[in-house]
Amino acid sequence: MSSIYSVWDVGLTLAVGLVLARWLGPYMARVFMGRPTLLDTLLGPFERGLFRLLGTNPRSSMGWKEYAVSLILLNGLAMVFVFALLIMQGGLPLNAWGAPGMSWDLALHTSASFTTNTDFQHYAGETQLSLLSALAGLEMLMFLSAVTGLSVIVAFIRGFVRRDGTIGNFWVDATRAATRVFVPLALVAALVFLLLGVEQTLSQSTSVSLLNGTVEAVPAGPLASWGGIELLGTNGGGFFASNFGQPLQNPTALTNDVAVVIMMLIPFTTPFMFGEMVRRPKEAQPLIAAVLAIFVVALGLFFVFEIANPALNGLPVSQASGYAVMGGESRFTLGETSLFQVTSIYANVGATSMALQSLTPGAQLVLLWGMFLQDAPGGVGTGFGMLLVNVLLAIFVGGLMVGRTPEYLGKKVGRSTMKWAAVTLLSHPFAILIPLAITAAWPGLLAQATGAGSGSQGFTQVLYEFASESANNGSGMGFPLGAGDATPYFNVVGAIIMLVGRFLPILAMLAVGGALARERIMPPGPGTLKTQSATFTAYFIVFVLVVSGLLFLPVLAMGPFSSGVTPP
Repeated sequence: MSSIYSVWDVGLTLAVGLVLARWLGPYMARVFMGRPTLLDTLLGPFERGLFRLLGTNPRSSMGWKEYAVSLILLNGLAMVFVFALLIMQGGLPLNAWGAPGMSWDLALHTSASFTTNTDFQHYAGETQLSLLSALAGLEMLMFLSAVTGLSVIVAFIRGFVRRDGTIGNFWVDATRAATRVFVPLALVAALVFLLLGVEQTLSQSTSVSLLNGTVEAVPAGPLASWGGIELLGTNGGGFFASNFGQPLQNPTALTNDVAVVIMMLIPFTTPFMFGEMVRRPKEAQPLIAAVLAIFVVALGLFFVFEIANPALNGLPVSQASGYAVMGGESRFTLGETSLFQVTSIYANVGATSMALQSLTPGAQLVLLWGMFLQDAPGGVGTGFGMLLVNVLLAIFVGGLMVGRTPEYLGKKVGRSTMKWAAVTLLSHPFAILIPLAITAAWPGLLAQATGAGSGSQGFTQVLYEFASESANNGSGMGFPLGAGDATPYFNVVGAIIMLVGRFLPILAMLAVGGALARERIMPPGPGTLKTQSATFTAYFIVFVLVVSGLLFLPVLAMGPFSSGVTPP
């Protein structure tokens, strides 16, 4: 009975998320196209005052280079501010647990992590982070990184409809993304969590009565508001070290389902926003179909691999779903925890409610593949940007195969577009494989980090960490007792991977948008590829999977496959 309930629960949660995304897409398109919305009366005066303060004309539009400089400047200044805050937090207020200032390398990794929307944590929030650093530093960056990602995809999309070489104004896009999308939606998400029993307090501890009659002080904080932007902005950094496996953060099956819907919201909305912005709503259909097909298959494979965990055969271990599962959340069914974890990884959120190190190699492979893809659906903005880059590459390859000039939405896919699309595609494997090769080849470094004799599992852990950092995901498999990744080497290398994995693709996406914006719009002809078709959808899915496989199958053979990926 519980397994039947689990299937219905998973199906209903996915349906709710897709319905909300379909409704939100046209609204977000109106926001970034400058069309009237219900919030104009309330927010218009505030935004105009902010534009005057910034010295920007909301009607002016930037080329991609100016847009990129503005974006890098804002994010760079924010990162420096948070880096300094983390180092000095030991002597600052709102530090009830006495968290000391972070070392320079840990502060570098943490500030880079939250600036890049990765939120990979080499620290334990309960003991190493003050409330001031959490709210004024990391939560601020969670909003900024989400705003940055959404602004990038909006600018990218404008390249398909403009002909003057400009892609919009970063300061206007960032302001509207914050005031009209993330702040109101994060507020709603926080209120929903609060009503469902998630704690919200500025006190840094709360008293809990234990079964033996004693009272224990445990860490507390503004969990409802933190969880809202953590999930909505595809950030994923937990207020606690155990993230959404912490009962105070995720107390019931209902909060678990709500969390999944919030994670889905923006990533699944952007295809619908894209269709509205290019004035071809049906163009969203093949993209959302491709994303859903990959996502649902990944969810099914993850579920099946976890059911057939050979390590638990014959052991008296069970879960609410009735299946023997290791590393899962025992309070929920396997279907519910699988949906949470796969959504988190494939939407590049990175929040965790399972012990990823204890998953079967097959389940770990499924999660790794989601980070290799980055676009099923991927994180806020940049995930859909990667999807569009793959569309352009697929159309270009298809055009070469039939001997016709490739074009998409009336724009010619030319040499400059393909050059920057290739940079976007290759930046991810380069950011993962180069440091992975150095780590594996350096004498003793891999064994020191993952424990002597860890073999393919240790290799998988380092591969997972670097893939998570490059994909701006933030989830981690953890390292064995006595070893760890919170070392100067992994802090510095991880910070470099995150910054390269975030901003090099962003610059390339903006360059692609700028190149498309210089192309004139051509009417469809006999050689135009019909993208609104089941044939193109199937071709596109195969293209994405094959390209990802060619890039990453060799390292998978050294990791999960060597650990024993076997069919159930």
